Amino acid sequence: MTGRVDSLWRYPVKAHGRERIGAADLTPGQCLPWDRTWAVAHEDSTADGSDWARCSNFMRAAKAPGLQAMTCILDEASETVTFDHPDLGSLTAHPERDADRLIAWTAPLQPEGRSASARVVRATARGMTDCDHPTITLCNLASHRAVSQKAGADLSIHRWRGNAWIDGLAPWEEFDWVGQRITLGTATLEVLERTERCLMTHANPDTGKRDIPLLDVLDTWGHRDFSVQAVVVTPGHVADGDAVVPA
Repeated sequence: MTGRVDSLWRYPVKAHGRERIGAADLTPGQCLPWDRTWAVAHEDSTADGSDWARCSNFMRAAKAPGLQAMTCILDEASETVTFDHPDLGSLTAHPERDADRLIAWTAPLQPEGRSASARVVRATARGMTDCDHPTITLCNLASHRAVSQKAGADLSIHRWRGNAWIDGLAPWEEFDWVGQRITLGTATLEVLERTERCLMTHANPDTGKRDIPLLDVLDTWGHRDFSVQAVVVTPGHVADGDAVVPA
């Protein structure tokens, strides 16, 4: 079945805000441009950005659910990010040069008993995704609607922190893409695996409070997966409204 790109999202600082973009140029071996370019390492982490590191090295909404309510806007020319949070207000900062300001601003969101934010690292090779490949997360709106119906709530798509949201598919059809190639706009991607989910999904993206146990909801299907991870095979351009079809 042919799908269409409904929206594209990037996360310049891992777990610290989301930003909608209308289009992007995709490059083999790279994530969505400016996606997870920076990450906030905690005091027990050895990550320095020179290589991929597991998400456990960084501050993320699975540990600090308040982060889930953050939005952002990246100015690519200056590499400054304007962050907004319903409880903290706004902050404009360069993630590296102004790391101390960013860490101090987010301090109220850090739960007690957890390793505190210590520094901001820049991913020098490719974005610091949760997957050990430079992936783009593809999400199916029909699957999201199925989860919302089962949860009995009008869920925000931002619980999943996807890169490309696709409409026009059957629920869970994206799982059939694993091991296959698809075209996203004019680019070709290979779908590697399903995305196993974590406690991040329990946090409401409007409030940053945990309110719905989505892992339990997913368990009713016999798994805890939502979305799929894909890598760019041939370069191309993708924009809202573009077709998504098996290659």
